[in-house]
Amino acid sequence: MPLPIRWRYLLSLLCGAVLLAEPLAAGARELAAEVDEMVEVEVATVGLAGFGGPPVVLLREPGAREVIPIFIGVSEAGAILRGLAGERSPRPMTHDLLGDVLGGIDATLERVYVDAIVDHTFLGMLELRLPGRDETLLIDSRPSDAIALALFAGASIHVAPKVLEAARNIEYEGLDEQVVVALGISVTPVTDDLREALGLPDRPGVLVSDVRGPAAEAGLRPGALLLEVNGEVPDTPLRYLELVRDTAVDEDARLRYWQEGEENELEVTTDVPPPQPVPRLRHDVPGVRT
Repeated sequence: MPLPIRWRYLLSLLCGAVLLAEPLAAGARELAAEVDEMVEVEVATVGLAGFGGPPVVLLREPGAREVIPIFIGVSEAGAILRGLAGERSPRPMTHDLLGDVLGGIDATLERVYVDAIVDHTFLGMLELRLPGRDETLLIDSRPSDAIALALFAGASIHVAPKVLEAARNIEYEGLDEQVVVALGISVTPVTDDLREALGLPDRPGVLVSDVRGPAAEAGLRPGALLLEVNGEVPDTPLRYLELVRDTAVDEDARLRYWQEGEENELEVTTDVPPPQPVPRLRHDVPGVRT
């Protein structure tokens, strides 16, 4: 089916921008840190800076005892939460649209970077791979936009050490009712209705709503009740994140969970799992995604 006229027009503009990108690259901002020195992180959830302050995205650094907060906007916070929950809007929002456009011109978002703080402002970059070019293209971006786009496109997220160190000084508070991701495992609060619908036991824990990476390969599935992390009960999603964060350096996290009538155990590396894009909605398949 041919693209609507407005889409063809938009794609032609973007293709033109891509063709012009190389001669303009000399005047563009360069990365403020060496790529090899940056740390790959996992997006955990969204919180607030201080009491009732602006939203922050919380990033999990493997092997670190802190979660790293970075300031973001309200709309980007909503997009990041949708990405963590594996949800797409019925009609494309800004980050869905940009991801679809990149796919329309065969461009791939490979990485995003949060590489500097200048005048209390976080700076970010998109790393794109374009057809017919050996070198990748770096595009200046707000980190909030870059992180939201990375979740939908399945790109990895890398943060400069100086940014990690500076961000540790930001005070934040989490939101217990939000989805939280760590080790590639998305968890949410478990309600009485969900317990009844899924046949879960009346025990404290959090509900696994999505899973990828090593935990999925080991057999953990959505709908499981996560009972323990390193021998302690994660009674809220944020408590789950804290227990993962407190896993000893160079040790795997030990998980106990209830699934399909049985208790199981597994050990999962605390490394950042490979990113996966959020699937596009299929209107021909009925169902509900939690």
